[in-house]
Amino acid sequence: MNKKISEMVKRGKTIFKSKIKWILALILLTGCIYGSYTLSRYTEADQVEAKQAQVILDAGHGGSDPGKIGLNNLLEKDINLAITKKVKKCLEKEKITAELTRKEDKGLVTTGDGSKKTEDMQARVKMINETKPVLTVSIHQNSYEDPEIHGAQVFYYSHSREGEAVAKILQESLQEIDPENHRQAKANETYYLLRRTKVPTVIVECGFLTNPEEAEKLSGEEYQEQVAEAVAKGIAKCLEYLNEYGN
Repeated sequence: MNKKISEMVKRGKTIFKSKIKWILALILLTGCIYGSYTLSRYTEADQVEAKQAQVILDAGHGGSDPGKIGLNNLLEKDINLAITKKVKKCLEKEKITAELTRKEDKGLVTTGDGSKKTEDMQARVKMINETKPVLTVSIHQNSYEDPEIHGAQVFYYSHSREGEAVAKILQESLQEIDPENHRQAKANETYYLLRRTKVPTVIVECGFLTNPEEAEKLSGEEYQEQVAEAVAKGIAKCLEYLNEYGN
């Protein structure tokens, strides 16, 4: 009798240990599944955030299109590209991804006929609309018949609420490096890039190549870096705004 009881106790302990192992295995498996799901969820969130931080930087003109020609034969296309590349580097430091419409002194054209300018603009718009960035910033330089006129100014499409908001943010950022600049962000209905892009797009006129003092500064690395940092700082704030209030 005692022997039977002893065997029953042993079997009970074996069954109990077996159940404990199954329970522990089930807990471990559940933890692995949950951990995998959580990691996957955060990875997806990171990918969404990276996508939302995507910016297209458009260096205006290029190639056979010099843009405005300023004092001392300064070419707008060259200054545009130099500042745009600097903006990209500044954004990369903040882990904000950015693409350039052009990386060298070339336009986005494939034909040699009189429609170069139109085709170039269409190619830029196509790239922007296909990439679907959160924000597009086009870098340009200004000019005017009066050499006294100066100051950076940001333009936005007049029918874009988001465009107006980000233009004002960028305008304020640029005024930090030039407190004497009292220009305000300005609405526009005619600029092709502003009208045809499907994402918030602004044009940043960094200064006037017809103003002697501003032209000299814009041709130098130091001021170009200051402008680039101001634009990048503004872009970071714009992304925060669009992430919270954008469509």
